[in-house]
Amino acid sequence: MFALALVLCAGGLIAVVTVLTTAVASVHRASTGFHHVVIAGLRFTYPSINGAGAVLLVIAALGAAALTIAARASWRQRSGYKGFISHIGPLKPLPQDPRVKVIADPHPQAFCAGFLHPTVYVSQRTIELLTDSEFEAVLAHEHHHRRVRDPLRLACGRILSEALFFVPVLRPLCDRYSDLAELSADRAAVKASAGHQAPLASALLVFDESGPPGVTGISPERVDSLQGQPVKWRLPLLLLALSIGVLTGIILLVWGASGAASARATFNLPILSAQPCVVMTTILPLMGCLRMLGRTVARRTRDVDRPRARRHLNSHIDVSRG
Repeated sequence: MFALALVLCAGGLIAVVTVLTTAVASVHRASTGFHHVVIAGLRFTYPSINGAGAVLLVIAALGAAALTIAARASWRQRSGYKGFISHIGPLKPLPQDPRVKVIADPHPQAFCAGFLHPTVYVSQRTIELLTDSEFEAVLAHEHHHRRVRDPLRLACGRILSEALFFVPVLRPLCDRYSDLAELSADRAAVKASAGHQAPLASALLVFDESGPPGVTGISPERVDSLQGQPVKWRLPLLLLALSIGVLTGIILLVWGASGAASARATFNLPILSAQPCVVMTTILPLMGCLRMLGRTVARRTRDVDRPRARRHLNSHIDVSRG
């Protein structure tokens, strides 16, 4: 499942890079061959482009949007992980396994987090509630996630399925891999328990009874897998065929349009190159107005906050007197 999603992601990235490089190669700098228009005495220029070049630039804009979404999603994943780690509480290594970090959490928690160097985290409450066999099964489950770097795989899947929006099969494939990752880790835990499902199953029940609702992840499929029943799932063949068709169509369209695409532009800022003094006389008053507006908003905010702070302080004084 992961290999199939990886191949489709690679195809989508190749299509995006091909479109962008071809579009950039089709645009040429020229002092002639572009168009211009005069507005209020100012001369603006805009590129001269044919139909094939317009199609290519539209597809390139979608490719640029995909890269922008990927960068934004990557930043969101990284900042979310850093914020999560910063609020996770005090950490200390588990005495019998220094690779495991113990967190001060009143709820039973056990998870694997981290991208390049994933780490297993367990809460102190987990150690208190689980028996030795249950705790070993939980650690085997999380260590499997750590060995195969499931957090990194899942993060990459979320980022690429969001960025490559024109490959619709990626999202269900990544969701399916998330489910299969849990089943694979369950099998590793059962194997570490000498083939017995009871320690892991009882640990999951403890998490479900003592933890916050909806965070345990006990799905009917996991229960069936622990009981030895085969996992049933059908590959979305229609979405897969549609995704392959979209990628093939993009490559063929770029290949066909690249030979005839042509665009000519000056690459000069039209106002700056024509009337720089007009620009400065427009920008400076605008900057002054924005600064005055900012000061006015800040002053009004302070005027509103002062009575609130005074009432809040008076209420505390009244309470302390009472």
